[in-house]
Amino acid sequence: MSQENFRATGEPQKQTSGRTPPAIAAGPPHARKGGPPEKNLTPRLGYPYGAQTKDGRPAQPEAPVVGMAKTITMPQLSPSMAEGRLVAWRKKEGEPIEEGEVIAEIETDKAVMDLEAFESGVLRKILLPEGERAAVNTPIAILGSADEPIENLLAPKATSPFPGASPPAAEGKPGSPAQAAPVEAGIPATEREGERVKASPLAKKIAAEGGLPLSGLSGSGPGGRIVKRDVLQALAGSRPAAPAPPERAPAAAGEEQLLPVSLMREQIGARLLASKTSIPHYYLEIEVDASRLLALRAEINEALAALPSPEKLSINDFFLKATAEAARRVPEVNASWQEKGIRRFATVDLAVAVAVPDGLITPVIRRAHEKSLRQLAQEAKELAARARERKLMPEEYTGGTLTLSNLGMYGIESFAAIINPPQALILAVGALTKKPVVDDQDRIVVGHRVRLVASCDHRIVDGALGARFLQEIKRLLEQPLGLLL
Repeated sequence: MSQENFRATGEPQKQTSGRTPPAIAAGPPHARKGGPPEKNLTPRLGYPYGAQTKDGRPAQPEAPVVGMAKTITMPQLSPSMAEGRLVAWRKKEGEPIEEGEVIAEIETDKAVMDLEAFESGVLRKILLPEGERAAVNTPIAILGSADEPIENLLAPKATSPFPGASPPAAEGKPGSPAQAAPVEAGIPATEREGERVKASPLAKKIAAEGGLPLSGLSGSGPGGRIVKRDVLQALAGSRPAAPAPPERAPAAAGEEQLLPVSLMREQIGARLLASKTSIPHYYLEIEVDASRLLALRAEINEALAALPSPEKLSINDFFLKATAEAARRVPEVNASWQEKGIRRFATVDLAVAVAVPDGLITPVIRRAHEKSLRQLAQEAKELAARARERKLMPEEYTGGTLTLSNLGMYGIESFAAIINPPQALILAVGALTKKPVVDDQDRIVVGHRVRLVASCDHRIVDGALGARFLQEIKRLLEQPLGLLL
């Protein structure tokens, strides 16, 4: 049975013939069946996201072809990934590479992942510089033997439809240093093209918004074209390519600045804008008496402190358990709107919002309705820690069926969250507060209260159904012994 080369789309492509060799696509390795995914897994060249053989085994790349150089392409490391940023190259041009060695770090919209070499060779050419972006499947490097010609692989340049991705430098004769496009450095665009400024549409837009004249800039794109990064660097005052007009000095402290956004921030903006504009949100709020919950938590933590490895349960752990159990008891909310109907999920895969530098991410606790309070607490802590380090694998932050977001630790008493598509509901948890309440004997006493807000997709969850879900959570939290069963 012949081997096949799998690209990042997950579709097999038979080995091609001719002078242009097939590309090597990269992706995460096959996850173990059952249980959480293995730690420290890194994508290897030849393993696109989700690629498998017909019998379910991990897809294998085609056999190495001796004496034939290959392009390494930007891997698709998650289902939502459209582009990636090259954080760092671990190898330099001309250095040998052994199979399994980490050759680069790739930033996706959710994590930074290591890229491993699937076969041995020499890193002949780096096509994507550090810090630049490229679309999935775009060539980022060339791998081959030490002295074979690679000119035929330099023709398809590493361009990207996304802002900020730079094309590779063209290479001259074999063995000669890489040569950049013939641009006269330091000459403003107006001098190169007469009175017409040669710039990309996005560069013009950003410059106009930032009040920056393009006539004083030198472009780093092909033919001296001004691109996005030239404008951003000039606005930030980090690289004045050419003297700016006297009336436009570099931004001083306190002045407005146009800051570039990360892949994560772009993805957050796109997803939440789509959610708010395409999902009919409505909101339900309920107040929970947390007095018994606090007493039970204190008693449990006292017992846990006597264990050889002391641990503590947080209030949020009880919210996780109550949410998962309520979704099991009211399965209609554990659903998603699809083109051909409403998809009812068989398991409660609870996503938990975690704040990370420059954004947030929602790692997923699989089959949360089947796990004990301590299991949920331990898994949530582990996922949150790896999320803050940006070390999550795609399987650990995709596929949630509903989400819990807690801002109580910041003193926020109540808030309404935006639904995480394609889910139908997100639960927002506020801070525990002390307030005067009237007890069963009509006495005014100090009560401990927490407010919960459910944001619901009205296409799936009607008001009565959403209210039933919140009432179930309230009952579980106010009679918390049931959470231990």
